[in-house]
Amino acid sequence: MKAQIIKTGIIVFPGTNCDLDTKRACEFFGWETDFIWHDETSLNKYDVVFLPGGFSYGDYIRAGRLARFSPVVMALSDYVNKKRGFLIGICNGFQILCEAKLLPGILSVNDNTKFICEEADLLFENKEITLPIAHGEGRYIADEKTLQEIKSKKMDFLKYKNNPNGSAKDIAGLWDKENNIIGIMPHPERAIFAETGNIDGRAFFEMIEAAIKGKLLSTGKI
Repeated sequence: MKAQIIKTGIIVFPGTNCDLDTKRACEFFGWETDFIWHDETSLNKYDVVFLPGGFSYGDYIRAGRLARFSPVVMALSDYVNKKRGFLIGICNGFQILCEAKLLPGILSVNDNTKFICEEADLLFENKEITLPIAHGEGRYIADEKTLQEIKSKKMDFLKYKNNPNGSAKDIAGLWDKENNIIGIMPHPERAIFAETGNIDGRAFFEMIEAAIKGKLLSTGKI
């Protein structure tokens, strides 16, 4: 039986600037990839939906705040409730997921109040990787009860080794495995191709690919 190609949608807002990078990364793994404009509400044909990095609606008010009220983000609740596929937010996408209450906590201004653009050393599923970061509001904040729940559910799959922004518990990424939602501040899509000098981002996409194929297999779709 021929393996089913993973179908990917990448949501694009005014101000999104990592959509092409994310598309190239998905296509590197052979995933069929479409762009989804922010007024779209039909998402159920996709095995994975990305909210990529950038500055949705110019990050007016605060990062991700206006995008939270867009038609496509409102439609994500139905996508998640149906457990249709995986929802992944990178950088601004992570901020949007938190603003929409699809992931707990919030991303706030870095503790040095400056935009940080560098490579960060990370702990990813018990191994060390390095990924680019580029954000001004990347400091993860949550109350103590929420942080305890994150720890107990092992949602904090990605942590900073040398916390660059003051994030609580060094959190760089969360994975809600019950609802197949992932939020990550670093940019794995910028660390795929050898010519960049860093291919550590492949580990993230490989993890997602394995999870998606496992889900498709369990539902008899492959």
